[in-house]
Amino acid sequence: MDLKETFAANLRRLRHEKGISQEALAYAADINRTYVSKLEKGLCYPGLEIIGKLAAELGVVPEELIKKQPARKSARRK
Repeated sequence: MDLKETFAANLRRLRHEKGISQEALAYAADINRTYVSKLEKGLCYPGLEIIGKLAAELGVVPEELIKKQPARKSARRK
């Protein structure tokens, strides 16, 4: 997973955990909702200012948006 995909997955996960819509997050961070959608789909790279705004609104440090999450272990059936 590249950095853009990692950012997209973290943004989606954190937004869902907070129960915030894309529209509400975009409004609070003062960015365009369609831009948030593109970020979550991994279609564009965010700048540092955007990372900072999104992190602040999600209540996390900016590093949380770009760090790779541990791989989930899938349960195997025998």
